[in-house]
Amino acid sequence: MKTWVRNVRLETGESTYDDGSIKTETGLFHIQVSEGLIENILPASSNVPGTNSIDMEGKLALPAFKEMHNHLDKTYLSLGWRACRPVNNLPERLELEAAELEVLSETVMQRASAMIELHLNNGVNHIRTHVNIDPFIKLKNLEGVKKALEAYDQYVTYEIVAFPQHGLLAHEEMPGLLRQALNSGATILGALDPAGIDNDIEKSLQLTMDIAKDCQVDVDMHLHDRGQVGFYTMDKWLDMVKEQNYKGRTAFSHAFGLSGLPPRLQQQFAKKLGEHDVEIMSTIPISINHQLIPIDLLQTEGVNVALGCDGFYDSWSPYFSGDILEKLHNFCDYTGKANERSLRGSLSLITQGVTPLTIEGQQQWPQVGMDASFVFIEASCSAEAIARLPKNRMLMHKGKLYLPKH
Repeated sequence: MKTWVRNVRLETGESTYDDGSIKTETGLFHIQVSEGLIENILPASSNVPGTNSIDMEGKLALPAFKEMHNHLDKTYLSLGWRACRPVNNLPERLELEAAELEVLSETVMQRASAMIELHLNNGVNHIRTHVNIDPFIKLKNLEGVKKALEAYDQYVTYEIVAFPQHGLLAHEEMPGLLRQALNSGATILGALDPAGIDNDIEKSLQLTMDIAKDCQVDVDMHLHDRGQVGFYTMDKWLDMVKEQNYKGRTAFSHAFGLSGLPPRLQQQFAKKLGEHDVEIMSTIPISINHQLIPIDLLQTEGVNVALGCDGFYDSWSPYFSGDILEKLHNFCDYTGKANERSLRGSLSLITQGVTPLTIEGQQQWPQVGMDASFVFIEASCSAEAIARLPKNRMLMHKGKLYLPKH
């Protein structure tokens, strides 16, 4: 059925104020949707049928958001309040997590569903989720997360990362469990700190490569190790990627080893990441104790960088609202982005590169033939949406409007 989405605000270009600063221009339009695609875009002055239509009353349309690093199986959402138990290091945190895995696995579908609904309410229509695969509960979390995602598949697309949260080398059954997960619905192979957790960088990386090539899947590595160890891990993996012809199939999540490098080396390595088509998935951890990885530099060198909320309300952290737009807001605040173009351009971090306007201010989205996937939001432009985080958003995924259950 064809549907008209009426009185939608779209960014159309830019102009300048008297002082030379940039202003984003917008206009009102009617958008015709059919079979999940945009079929027509007309000025709001045009006469279109009132039947089979939705009036957005001037709400701004933005590209639907993408959540590119999440843990649907870890959240405490729907279970009530729990604070975190303090630990001294990552291995201690993993030990505490392992102790509660069996109990939490019984409610994984319920908890994952609560997190999915939160993302949908915030405007997300794609989720990349890591799911624990471990010797304690084996594939239980994968089974529950799959059921939860399938229940919402008319509103969200997804990728599932088979994630060895408790290490690849410490338990002899892990390689087999990961292969089983990749044959049971997981679509990407995960990995975790070949130095800090597996204590053998070369062996861990080689086994990861062997499993990825055998199953012909992409790899998404959690890399928390900082300093030279973290950098060496990434550099070694890229050498293996080149040797074994596995270009374009890697994402580094966190990639904290990039933060302590001298600027010249950061730029050199950013070029190498670009040459190997590596994506960086950042969760924007902002701490007075640690530097942020050089996201702006990476983007300048052509590296695709995407954001994710990571886990929230779980054994790792009691904080964060679960709003990917808030992650972007925090990044812009932390890095001093305050003008129209810098705010507006940063939207690409949560849309897999799609922005309504080019850097120079020319309109490039939406266009006829594209997916009819939008976030409708109370804002005058994307820069205002990022800076002021308006609520009451509406998600449309491939022409289907998401209506919250509650």
